[in-house]
Amino acid sequence: MIDLTRRWPATARSLAICALAALAALVAFCPPAAAAEGLDGAKLPLPLGLPFVGILLSIALGPLVVKEWWHIHYEKAAAFWAVLTLAGLVAVKGFDITAAALVHNLAIEYLPFILMLLALFTASGGIAVKGSFKGSPLVNSGILAFGAAIASVIGTTGASMILIRPLIRANEGRRFNAHVVVFFIFLVSNIGGALTPLGDPPLFLGFLHGVDFFWTTQRLWPETLFAIVVLLAVFFLIDLYFFRREGPRPATGPAIALSVTGLVNNALIGAAIAAIVASGLWRPGVSWTLMGTKIELQNVVREAVMIGVTVASMLLTNRASRAENGFDWEPIREVAYLFAGIFIAIIPVMAMLQAGKNGPFAFVIGLLEHPDGSENNAVYFWATGLLSSFLDNAPTYLVFFELAGGEAAKLMGPLGHTLAAISLGAVFMGANTYIGNAPNFMVYAIARNAGVKMPGFFPYMLWSGAILLPLFAAVTYFFF
Repeated sequence: MIDLTRRWPATARSLAICALAALAALVAFCPPAAAAEGLDGAKLPLPLGLPFVGILLSIALGPLVVKEWWHIHYEKAAAFWAVLTLAGLVAVKGFDITAAALVHNLAIEYLPFILMLLALFTASGGIAVKGSFKGSPLVNSGILAFGAAIASVIGTTGASMILIRPLIRANEGRRFNAHVVVFFIFLVSNIGGALTPLGDPPLFLGFLHGVDFFWTTQRLWPETLFAIVVLLAVFFLIDLYFFRREGPRPATGPAIALSVTGLVNNALIGAAIAAIVASGLWRPGVSWTLMGTKIELQNVVREAVMIGVTVASMLLTNRASRAENGFDWEPIREVAYLFAGIFIAIIPVMAMLQAGKNGPFAFVIGLLEHPDGSENNAVYFWATGLLSSFLDNAPTYLVFFELAGGEAAKLMGPLGHTLAAISLGAVFMGANTYIGNAPNFMVYAIARNAGVKMPGFFPYMLWSGAILLPLFAAVTYFFF
């Protein structure tokens, strides 16, 4: 018999135990009726958003200023800002409402997010692509183009986790290879996922709120194709420049024929994708209420499938396939802890945004309309995008979806241009920072652990600012 506890990461076990204990404590000490009032962002003081700024600065500066401490204790920093956020909310709104908001955030936002990542990370990490790849500009451009093409089919997370390790191996003999991973994040981890609800979490939220499955494919393909072609051309020129500067590469071992192992994980990834799609199509009408949060059966089934995919992948994948990938749990561990802190610290910020013109960010909301009351689609694109660069892009999409009226039929029809701006802003500009979209930080962690000298938080933003911001300005000019 296989001892699953020996193959299961200690981090996953400890996180599950802590989460269950925290949830049990909240349910025990918070009366269900207390959740009814909810968290009114219009009445929250702006300083409650400071812990969110704090955790972002910690992620940005920690690896630079206190590098050794950060890589050992980053979860303590995340916990500090999370506790500070909750303490501030308790002081302003009381324990009951804070606990209800926390349960809602964990159950509806964080748990689906981290379980989907865990399932795709585990399954894709069991697929080992072997073969002799020379990381030339042409080969690298081909991998990036392929990754961008499949990102809307298996999701940006699935495409990123399958292709990042072969791409790193192909370029491990090069002196300059960090830019290859940076463009991988641009194209595969973000922009390539703009064409279906499977591609990126914001579009999946739109699908759950009534946007037709193929609306994104039919409506967003011109902007997506334009962005991908431009980025591939820019990448090819930059990679060619660095490739020529490097001179002859050292001799490598004998040629290895192309092969793929761990193919059982393809079926598991398919099961995870099917569960995601089914949760949007299957509505049995069965639900439970937990401290004011509605827990629906289809979502419980979806999360159970994600756990099942993770366990099945660990049981069915040959250890040699994972060893070939250099697979370890540190990237998902880092994402789990840091994003737990982010998802908690973001609670008051999202509430303030959802308050619209009655909240602290009313000055931003007012920019979304022209003086005649019509939608300013260029501002929708940039506002959604810039916030998605630092907030989680899925709830940010939903905030602007609601600000634009929240009616899917109207947003797919007369306001189709506005929905396109919101969708593209959330997906495209998630590439602006490491925390803009879930796969970004995972790719960064995998590349860093593999020895790639990845740029830090702010140096990465210099890359994205120099390359992506002019591209997005061109998208605005030609399409909005």
